[in-house]
Amino acid sequence: MKINANEISALIKKQIKSYENKVDSSDVGSVISVGDGIAIVYGLDDVMNGELLIFPHDVYGLVMNLEIDHVGVVLLGDDSLVKEGDTVKRTKRVMEVPVGNAMLGRVVNALGQPIDGKGDIKTNATRPIEVIAPGVMTRKSVDTPLETGITMIDAITPIGRGQRELIIGDRQTGKTAIAIDTIINQKGKDVICIYVAIGQKNSTVAQIVDKLKSFGSMDYTIVVAATASEPSPLLYVAPYAGCAIAEEFMSQGKDVLIIYDDLSKHAVSYRALSLLLKRSPGREAYPGDVFYLHSRLLERACKLNEANGGGSITALPIVETQSGDISAYIPTNIISITDGQIFLVTDLFNAGQRPAIDAGLSVSRVGGDAQTKAMKQVARSLKIELANFNEMKSFAQFGSDLDESTQNIIKHGEVLMRVLRQGQYAPYDMEREIYELFVAKNKYLDDVPLHNIKKILEAGYKYLINKDKDVLASIRKEKEINPAVEKKMTANIEQFLKIYKKDYLE
Repeated sequence: MKINANEISALIKKQIKSYENKVDSSDVGSVISVGDGIAIVYGLDDVMNGELLIFPHDVYGLVMNLEIDHVGVVLLGDDSLVKEGDTVKRTKRVMEVPVGNAMLGRVVNALGQPIDGKGDIKTNATRPIEVIAPGVMTRKSVDTPLETGITMIDAITPIGRGQRELIIGDRQTGKTAIAIDTIINQKGKDVICIYVAIGQKNSTVAQIVDKLKSFGSMDYTIVVAATASEPSPLLYVAPYAGCAIAEEFMSQGKDVLIIYDDLSKHAVSYRALSLLLKRSPGREAYPGDVFYLHSRLLERACKLNEANGGGSITALPIVETQSGDISAYIPTNIISITDGQIFLVTDLFNAGQRPAIDAGLSVSRVGGDAQTKAMKQVARSLKIELANFNEMKSFAQFGSDLDESTQNIIKHGEVLMRVLRQGQYAPYDMEREIYELFVAKNKYLDDVPLHNIKKILEAGYKYLINKDKDVLASIRKEKEINPAVEKKMTANIEQFLKIYKKDYLE
């Protein structure tokens, strides 16, 4: 067989002409360097900011820096499994977490993966962790109370469904206790709760889950845990993941309570990532966009109008201060984003006043809009009376002779402070809060020794339930104290005090 060189060369030329390079270099890159949970990747020309990348050994990474010749990626797994020269692939999707009713009662990590040993979460629905907050025209003003079961909060700094109320104070002043009590109090109120633990100890999160289980609160609660033992990227992602889970329920028209515990550690984790990515440090070494870090998270909490389903997300971010300094960088940022703050003070806590809320520095910018008429009726003058008490108390310290009116203000203030004391894991029904404030407001207890105030209130409430339960049912239903109810309640209280008050005067 004779080989024709011309035919072969023509065939080769034809093949070369029709050859197309189908290799897409934008989909695959390689690791230049890796360390401290950060990978620098070369070759991903078309990658998006916030996109998920996949590394060897199923380690995922989140794109955070887009440079001219490389991208900075934070690793969401064990960085020791990633080596220089490893191939990196694009997923062409942003980070998402599983959502839906299957999440209820579960403990998950920042990626939405179960860590409670109860098996896989059976849901196909996912949501991106970063979305733009609902616009002005889709929102509705806050008008429905979210009952915390803590008398001092419901009376002085009321929280409404769709509000963002900051809980702020030094360490060990009862910030998490308020959040957990609020979750416990949502039982039977058709509110789904999400607790996001950021940088907490594993043992602390386990204790909180056990406590919620013991009260039957895990049935309507999801715990998202990014504990202190996990890398900074997971601590950074956790609150956004929790918010994405909450938004799924809000889109179904449901009310959601989400607690971020706490955003101080979240800001610290973001500062660590930013410095490792060689972003310019600003005040207190935080990056310039640390305000946006929290504003884009907290703005997603809102009350939607009826045309958009009428659901809501109520956010209770927690921030830890150093020696009561609320003028530090992160506290002032978050105070300016939220609709008010509950300020907890070490001195009150050590003096036995629990919850240790400073009535003067605590404020709710939604105010009376998030209160029932009944609560307004009994709590209207409370803040002024406490302010007068705190002012007069400073005079009393000098031991000088005080006139009778000043003594009465101080005595009444001390009674109010006792009435507002409340044990942990013991949230009150709205009717009980109103009953106790009604008794205190009308000065029925001003001559009772302080150590007996809570005892006489509890006994009086039980007496009212036994003698005239309809009074409490009317307050719950009508949400106001009408003249007939006021008359009945006054008669009941006076009757109880006539019979039993002498037992509590010692």
